[in-house]
Amino acid sequence: MSQAEDISLVARWLAESESTVLFTGAGISTESGIPDFRSPGGVWTKYRTIYFDEFRQSAEARREYWRQKSEAHVEFSAAAPNAGHQILAAWEAHGVARGLITQNIDGLHQIAGSRQVLELHGTAREATCLDCAARFEIDPLVVQFRETGEVPPCPNCETGRLKHATVSFGQMLPTDVLETAYDWCSDADLILAIGSSLVVTPAADLPVAVRRRGGRVVILNRDETGLDQIADAKLSGGIGATLVAIDAALSR
Repeated sequence: MSQAEDISLVARWLAESESTVLFTGAGISTESGIPDFRSPGGVWTKYRTIYFDEFRQSAEARREYWRQKSEAHVEFSAAAPNAGHQILAAWEAHGVARGLITQNIDGLHQIAGSRQVLELHGTAREATCLDCAARFEIDPLVVQFRETGEVPPCPNCETGRLKHATVSFGQMLPTDVLETAYDWCSDADLILAIGSSLVVTPAADLPVAVRRRGGRVVILNRDETGLDQIADAKLSGGIGATLVAIDAALSR
């Protein structure tokens, strides 16, 4: 089928679905100017990885971690949601979708208006203390780090190890978030996987859970993914433009 025919088909599936789950990866945010960290020139290609155990054990590792995160902060803090984010938020508001599961840490879905959001890898818009579990807005802490070059102390307990509220290499995904994501997918009859390579587990297992339940899998991604073989439809155009087209077909 042509892309236009696939778009019409996906719109019909959305209209017929009783429980649709949205799943997003980095591809939707690159259209807001946020680079994929894995891409050439991305933060992950320029700096060494700070693993979670090293962060916990080494003050120098914590300083290097904050230096890397502070650079990445510049790239996403001024970014705004794009048309794709806005369409997905509208679908939730209008009852077209149950909610949204994301691998992204930039918070753009919430800024666009999405409310039922499961952040598998946490959020870079907050910091958390590993010792007292308090959470804080990240902006003033990044400013403090840039001014002093020292990792800010926890504003609550004063001695705790302060970390961005994201999942680091070697750190487990939040169990409660992952369990809720699987519950959603186990009940879903349709999932739209958008802007994800679908190769990183356990997140990539979520569309498989929908398929196992007998639901449909729609993939919207520019490149091939690890789950193209199970997709009922694969759309490869620009994410924002394609979601706008699906929404227009849905409205008709």
